[in-house]
Amino acid sequence: MPTLRATASVSSSQPARVPAPACSLVIFGAAGDLTKRLLMPALYNLSSDGLLDDKMKIIGVNHGELETSVWRDQLTESLKKFAADKAGAFHTSKLDDKAWNWVADRLQYVAGEFESDDVFNKLKQMLGDTGNAIFYMAVSARFFKPIAERLGKVGLLKENDTSFRRVVIEKPFGHDYASAKDLNTSLLTFANEQQIYRIDHFLGKDTVQSILAVRFANALFEPMWRREYIDHVQITAAETIGVEARGGFYEQTGAFRDMLPNHLFQLLGMVAMEPPNCFDAETVRDKKAEIMDAIQPLRPQDVVLGQYEQSGDMKGYRQEADVAPDSQTETYAAARVFVENWRWAGVPFYLRTGKRLTSRRTEICVQLKSVPYRLFRDTPVDTLVPNVLTLRIDPEHGTTFDFNVKVPGPVMQLNAVKSSFNYGDFFEEKANVGYETLLYDCMLGDETLFQRADSIETAWAAVEGVLHPPGGALPVHGYPAGSAGPKEADALLQADGRAWRSLACDPAKHDSKA
Repeated sequence: MPTLRATASVSSSQPARVPAPACSLVIFGAAGDLTKRLLMPALYNLSSDGLLDDKMKIIGVNHGELETSVWRDQLTESLKKFAADKAGAFHTSKLDDKAWNWVADRLQYVAGEFESDDVFNKLKQMLGDTGNAIFYMAVSARFFKPIAERLGKVGLLKENDTSFRRVVIEKPFGHDYASAKDLNTSLLTFANEQQIYRIDHFLGKDTVQSILAVRFANALFEPMWRREYIDHVQITAAETIGVEARGGFYEQTGAFRDMLPNHLFQLLGMVAMEPPNCFDAETVRDKKAEIMDAIQPLRPQDVVLGQYEQSGDMKGYRQEADVAPDSQTETYAAARVFVENWRWAGVPFYLRTGKRLTSRRTEICVQLKSVPYRLFRDTPVDTLVPNVLTLRIDPEHGTTFDFNVKVPGPVMQLNAVKSSFNYGDFFEEKANVGYETLLYDCMLGDETLFQRADSIETAWAAVEGVLHPPGGALPVHGYPAGSAGPKEADALLQADGRAWRSLACDPAKHDSKA
């Protein structure tokens, strides 16, 4: 399909970002993978951009005795390797010693168990009763409640007029409705809602945040953003990698719990929410909460689960480390979702996610309804591609729009073209691992990109019929590693007269016939 390149007028007058207020960032799980791969690179990038206060402290808590100097050296080596392998996530492929030393000089390690009162008493002595502090739980979900309870009991979550105390919770926030509600209840015993930051790293991506700009800053899109004009919406989060070293985690969680009620529902919320009156945090979160509440409870027949199997040199899921040889855990999930409100009634949202698929891609495709074909009765209707707006989130960043034009000549012949905008063509894309904005906003107290208790619980409630189906667990269908997923997922859309967008080629170039 021919591609038309977009042009852009870029304003250089952008508001300056000020450094976040001074605070102590306490990271539980200081020696874990999340800290090494995401939190420290994010702090390094914020340091490079001058967005951290000179009085900031970074305290790492982890079991196992370790000197602060050793922990610092370990993180330095880890970041050097990360910078060399992931240059796009850093400012350069070589570590900036000045920016990293700024972070490293503020590191302090505390050894101890997460359920030991001694650790929290020591933190109490270090932090005192005043001063800003953020407690980040980069730990297994089973430690969320014990850590929060001990923080509360020793008074570390008490705020005053001059300082804040905040808690950051990673996903999975519960594993079903009951556990999510129980965790919320426990947290709210020791902290108020404004102190709790439930993080979803998808919302830290600039391309996800730009969904609101595309919708609400352009008169072109919002008038047609409704059931009268939109046929369906597809939301895809596909990966080419397998579970790698996360076999133990996946055995307990699976693709559905890991992705659907959080990441993909968050993307759905950004696409489907009503226009807020302003971008105040509570106003935006109110609108997203309305969408979560409007999601029709999923039925077993709306969902397809799959598991990748050995194909050529690629291992199957059951051959991965820490995976049971007869595992029935899904590595792929597809769902048909309906939002029951005035704007979206009758419009299906098709969600899919999976490991070991044919390409890596996170995107949202909004397909408009077909035009009446009678006007073009002498033109083969299969050459009329649907109009599709694609929001490319990762690894490509941008938007494309598919539409039909007349081929030059005396005959009414149509051809499909694509208008494409890529962020990298017009903007200097800032170094980003997906956590910079989230950490910065947490320090500022901006909760816009964080999930609220009611939205979390409503999302889990919407999938209860799939997690605990009355007829027993859903079947898990095999699919070859490196394919587009199980054929049963294709049948889910075929039953509605639709088809998935192809995963087989470049998202900026693939044909959009569906």
